[in-house]
Amino acid sequence: MPARPAYLRPRLIALVMAGGAVGTLLRHGVAQLVAPVGGVPVATVVVNVAGAFALAWLLTALAGRGQESRTRRDLRLLAGTGLLGAFTTYSALAVDLDVLNLRGHPVLALGYGALTLLGGLAAAHLGVLAAGARRSPHTCMGPDDGRRR
Repeated sequence: MPARPAYLRPRLIALVMAGGAVGTLLRHGVAQLVAPVGGVPVATVVVNVAGAFALAWLLTALAGRGQESRTRRDLRLLAGTGLLGAFTTYSALAVDLDVLNLRGHPVLALGYGALTLLGGLAAAHLGVLAAGARRSPHTCMGPDDGRRR
């Protein structure tokens, strides 16, 4: 009998749920600590950019360790899918953009959206670089170890 898919395994579902509960609490904490600036809810930008960095770092670090093991899968589901999935919030970004636009600030909404997306992209790139910097040169190179032939 084939193994049940991951999304049907209670233990794996529980890992995602536990990570999600922690990520939601962390996002709420950031929202309480980071006040809006000039009516702009910068907490959403902070969590999305920080989350992009953290997720890129985590996934790159896990991928750099070779084949996925049970432990690495569990960590990916707990911290990546659960915690960071709940910590980041693109639904709040959509609401923030809509509110800014409805308040008569469409240019500000456009800039806010662009800052979030470009900031997230840059943060993800830095996360990949940060995780890659921790690996040995052998891990960073392909099968031919970088030598020219």
